[in-house]
Amino acid sequence: MLFDYQPGRGQEYPQAFLAGYQGLLMTDGYAAWRTLEGPTHFGCLAHARGAFVEALKGMKKPGGRAAQALEYFKALYQVETLTKADLPEGETRADYAYRLRQQHSVPLLEAFRKWLDDQAPQVLPESLLGKAISYTRNQWTYLCRYVSDGLAPIDNNVIERDIRPFCTGRNSWLFSDTVAGAKASAMIYSLMLTCRACNVEPYAYLVHVLTELPKREPHADVTDLLPFKYAKLTETAAR
Repeated sequence: MLFDYQPGRGQEYPQAFLAGYQGLLMTDGYAAWRTLEGPTHFGCLAHARGAFVEALKGMKKPGGRAAQALEYFKALYQVETLTKADLPEGETRADYAYRLRQQHSVPLLEAFRKWLDDQAPQVLPESLLGKAISYTRNQWTYLCRYVSDGLAPIDNNVIERDIRPFCTGRNSWLFSDTVAGAKASAMIYSLMLTCRACNVEPYAYLVHVLTELPKREPHADVTDLLPFKYAKLTETAAR
């Protein structure tokens, strides 16, 4: 898990940070991400779903078009639940997910796209529902791409969950006073959330790091002090 501070949101910042990267990149619909030419771009279905959730909240009466859209999302996520079930013999997790998505998700997406196209002319473009439909249609190629790769997630909710503590904290301490402070916060949160991802107890990890660092030369290699390295160290020691 890596938090990186940048002084702005322009396209030059992700281009510099992800220069040379050619893997999967799942993001929201922010235009700056799409300027990256190396990665394969995927859209986050949770972001699209969230727009319809907000539209539903804004309705005077329950149900309606927003609720209909959410039923499509519900069905797509039910397929994802199936992909996490026990594997058939001789099939990898990626192959199993790909097969189920092709069998179930592709027809659902085709039906959902037709529904979106039918509804678009009937709603006010500036309404919450209109914006939700427009966002989903505009991002459609990226939102559907996950069905073509069994290794791709349907959304980036794991990341959204992990950045929430930082966003909550930032609102509590009213942002960082200096660039150095922002970079320090990003570094600490990167380490702590990587600990959580690796099932490493943060306090024990910090004790280990702060004990070991004074023993190292100023420019020494300290990659062995990263959380996932520490996880392997403690796992070996426990045997």
